[in-house]
Amino acid sequence: MSSHSASSCHLFGNPCRLVSGSRPLKRLLLSTHRTLVTSFEGKHGSVRYCIKATLHRPWIPACRTRKVFTVIEPVDINTPALLAPQAGAREKIARSWYSNRGLVSLSAKIDRKGYTPGEVIPVFAEIDNSSTRPVLPRAAVVQTQTFMARGARKQKRAVVASLSGEPVGPGRRVLWQGRALRIPPVGPSILHCRVLHVDYALKVCVDIPGSSKLLLELPLVIGTIPLHPFGSRSSSVGSHASFLLDWGLGVLPEQPEAPPDYSEVVAVEQSPFPLLQDTDMSVEGPFFTYIQEFRFRPPPLYSEEDPNPPSEAMRPHCRTC
Repeated sequence: MSSHSASSCHLFGNPCRLVSGSRPLKRLLLSTHRTLVTSFEGKHGSVRYCIKATLHRPWIPACRTRKVFTVIEPVDINTPALLAPQAGAREKIARSWYSNRGLVSLSAKIDRKGYTPGEVIPVFAEIDNSSTRPVLPRAAVVQTQTFMARGARKQKRAVVASLSGEPVGPGRRVLWQGRALRIPPVGPSILHCRVLHVDYALKVCVDIPGSSKLLLELPLVIGTIPLHPFGSRSSSVGSHASFLLDWGLGVLPEQPEAPPDYSEVVAVEQSPFPLLQDTDMSVEGPFFTYIQEFRFRPPPLYSEEDPNPPSEAMRPHCRTC
């Protein structure tokens, strides 16, 4: 590139112009202050990103190029809102030809709201069938795409993962104690875009013959930053413990016993290796007496202050003073 040439580019509608010097221009770094939405391809619309660059030279046609790239918006699930358990309950009277067949109730709960692709959602549910017909429980992760433009709105729903349980007979009650539902590789949730929303939900339903299904929906957020094993351990473990207690699936551990006294431990302690007896060393000597005196003594107490502070003569002094 000569000293009189110039290059320009357009990123998100913002033109940039750079005039080169005698050295060639090898790399161009562009930044934006906006929060970019994740790239997405859908039935009624898409979110795509590209960068266009133009090289202007005197008396020569401009040289133009275009490069497409992908953007992934970070969605961190290590927040209190996404680590909170989600639960709900519904009930429905099964009717067939205006006759009452009984009551069907459903309650479900998951340990948190935020997940990442590849994780397993443990589904806890309770299905109580008081009707006269068997019912079939099912669960699925549903993706909802919402497109908005010029006041109009279109939606598309797709099932990305599902599981089916065993039929529940009349007058029976069934518990799901953490049925595993794995999330496949899907795009993250898009929640902060004016023209496109991508939402996820866990739908637990009960198919009732001769009547409409009983449906319970729990919101989900699919993120890009997985659950941190240390930073959110206390909040996730605490919520999981209360979650299990609410459903009767676990109990809190009993209060731990106090540690034994130091003298009791030392009194029963025996060395696995016997002491070698030296014929020239008498057990009545001062060295053996010194060892026996400090053998069963407890460790010293910790103190912030030094019990034996150094004297003024022993303190180091600065040589420049």
